[in-house]
Amino acid sequence: MSDIRTAFENEKAFIPFITCGDPDLETTAKVVRAAAENGADLIELGIPFSDPTAEGPVIQAANIRALAGGVTTDKIFEFVKELRKDVKVPFVFMTYANVVFSYGSERFMARCCETGVGGIILPDLPFEEKEEFLGVAKQYGIDLISLIAPTSADRISMIAKEADGFIYIVSSLGVTGTRSEITTNIGDIVKVIRENTSVPCAVGFGISNPEQAKHMAELSDGAIVGSAIIKIIEKYGKDAAPYVGEFVKSMKEAVAEA
Repeated sequence: MSDIRTAFENEKAFIPFITCGDPDLETTAKVVRAAAENGADLIELGIPFSDPTAEGPVIQAANIRALAGGVTTDKIFEFVKELRKDVKVPFVFMTYANVVFSYGSERFMARCCETGVGGIILPDLPFEEKEEFLGVAKQYGIDLISLIAPTSADRISMIAKEADGFIYIVSSLGVTGTRSEITTNIGDIVKVIRENTSVPCAVGFGISNPEQAKHMAELSDGAIVGSAIIKIIEKYGKDAAPYVGEFVKSMKEAVAEA
């Protein structure tokens, strides 16, 4: 078992998503530290990809900026290794199957293990094809995080039974991005998950303010926020860290009340 479960042990978890290398790795390091210092329970680190199909325009733009700045998977592993000297919260990577495949699945998982990244989320990997990465992930103690979407209805129990680390509930159809309201019946999805596993579940896609985060955490074990954080980084660039820290603090406080 990885350290991911520890993020959910005490109270509801707040999980920020940060694209590595946007606008540069030095800024990402400051942002990650600010998030950790302000209560983030687990941090999702995005490895940029040229065709991030699950992402809305905000995170797509972050991927483009990071890649244009010359970030590579190797540089990200070195960067995480450095971060690990003082940042103790659990990390998971979010990227695409092609990134892992082209790096070499075994090499990728070995480096996750070596740099203290406990899990990986691959939004373009169908549940039916996860065997391609599951064996090698398990070999290195890396959790392959399952996603459950509103369209997963008849498959929720099957996905939940085999889940590791935590379950990422996708709140809405479509791509990532902030939404004015989330209409999916998350409660029903969580009920089926709870009947099939003790693995914690957190809700992501579309959460942009403390009210939404609190509501989603009331229904599940935590809230995941990406686009709203990336917008702050886009706005303040290299000076974004304190603003991200403030945002994370407000979100964590809301989630903790759930």
